[in-house]
Amino acid sequence: MTSSPELFTRGVQLRHLRCLVAVAQERHLARAAERLSLSQPAISKTLAELEALAGTQLVARGTAGRRGIQGFTAAGQLLLTHALRVLESIDAGAQAVMPGADARAERLRIGALPSVAPSMLPDALVALRERLPALQLQVRTGTNAGLLDALRAGDLDLVAGRMSDPQLMAGLTFELLYTEPLALVARPGHQLAHAATPSMQAVLGFPLIVYSEGTIPRHHTESFLSGLGLALPAAATQTLDLALARAMLARSDAVWFTPLGAARDDLASGQLVRLDVDTGGTQEPVGLLVRSDAEPSAARQALIGLLREGAAAKPARR
Repeated sequence: MTSSPELFTRGVQLRHLRCLVAVAQERHLARAAERLSLSQPAISKTLAELEALAGTQLVARGTAGRRGIQGFTAAGQLLLTHALRVLESIDAGAQAVMPGADARAERLRIGALPSVAPSMLPDALVALRERLPALQLQVRTGTNAGLLDALRAGDLDLVAGRMSDPQLMAGLTFELLYTEPLALVARPGHQLAHAATPSMQAVLGFPLIVYSEGTIPRHHTESFLSGLGLALPAAATQTLDLALARAMLARSDAVWFTPLGAARDDLASGQLVRLDVDTGGTQEPVGLLVRSDAEPSAARQALIGLLREGAAAKPARR
């Protein structure tokens, strides 16, 4: 591809930028087309036009009919950052010159890891609702990588999660709130519940519940076991659904490897118990992620303040 800054400046249009943002947010060409009320061939053509103007590939297509998106190239990620700024500026300009024409309630879109949301968000969201009763709150849970993709694409305003690989942190900032270790938890009547420092061999003799492959808690679980010369049994149940994990613990002798915060309320109420197993060295940094170039809204800043206060007030996680 050959191009130049002058050709790009003359040729790029808002439809090109909206296409790029929609593809980033949907991660799928057909869904991006639906979002923009276009056909898939039209969205593919618009994306190809933008890549021709840029003189380089912007999006790595998937193999299933080339509808899926594997990710953005470095150039695509850079252009996406600028596209978001342009579209957000146009939206702000429209609101400024026509404030009553399309009045919209303030909205805050929050992403959170399933293992982080239960301990970090409830108190802060209740307090935020009291301060801003008309605020539209949207909370999405998912894997760290998926949430960071949505944050970079402008589909989320804030993520409560963990730092990731440097290439996934481009354009994002991370504020550490606390660190927390893995915990091994079970139902109160479990055979190992009152054992003095049960061995890991004993723990592995019971059904296990672990986080899904590719997640940081799963990585720490496998690293923890590997450090003891052990391997995670292939028959372990993998899930990101905390409610399912709790229900399985209540009905069986399973042991759950989970970040401590995900089970903190259940441990405090006595519905679950933490096994006396030393998990030192499994601490994970947990904090807040935002787009570096995003304009801070009053609602987002209020929530960040509440989350900071909540993290400072909680007992040390060990």
